[in-house]
Amino acid sequence: MSTSAKPRYTLGSVTPIGEDRHPMSQPQPLLPPDIHHVAASIEVSDYTTDGVNDAIAKRYWPCVDELMKQGANSITLAGFPIASQLGRARVLALLEETARKTGAVADAHAEATVAALQHFGARRIAVASRWSDQLNKLVTEYLTQAGIEVLTITGVGQWAKQAFSMSIEEGVKLSFQLGREAMRKAPNADALFLAGGAWRSLAAVPILEEDFGLPVVTNPITQPWRLIAAGIAPPVEGWGRLLAGKS
Repeated sequence: MSTSAKPRYTLGSVTPIGEDRHPMSQPQPLLPPDIHHVAASIEVSDYTTDGVNDAIAKRYWPCVDELMKQGANSITLAGFPIASQLGRARVLALLEETARKTGAVADAHAEATVAALQHFGARRIAVASRWSDQLNKLVTEYLTQAGIEVLTITGVGQWAKQAFSMSIEEGVKLSFQLGREAMRKAPNADALFLAGGAWRSLAAVPILEEDFGLPVVTNPITQPWRLIAAGIAPPVEGWGRLLAGKS
């Protein structure tokens, strides 16, 4: 398709950092070419409370304005640590205000993850996380407030700097390692959540689903899944139950 052709749908993301701080490309192979993805970054200094609050206060609305200028039909706040530091009530209020001001669909990785887990009827989950204990506590609180019980959550002490400096190989290896660790600790979980986007965990999803016989969700794939569930994008086979549109 010509790059000058008008997209059928434009998916907008407010991301934690931009390409200059995270230069490894993250293509969008899960969506057809007539659905475009545009992004603007809040350039968070770290996933600490102060870092997140400062980035949201100073740069969230300029990012929203930039995405709307690019024709975004929806705007998604990316990054589970961002949402967790804000807290669920504040995220929901921010999304409501975004939708009201722009007329676009407003979403967040965190809320799309909750919806995906609910789609599978998952009430008790295992979480494979790379983050610090403090971030893990907030992730657990966010999910708990959404009615999802976290049976176990792993951690290797990462903050933003460590998360975004990982190589692709390191991230994929960790996603398998921590996914399996979480399931060993919570074998009766309804689903496994691989938390975070920086570790490129998509490759682990179908394999871990086959290993454990339950749905595996990562927050980045919940964004295209929203379009699949709405009938805007077609299901994608080979990358797990969620993207295939299965329940």
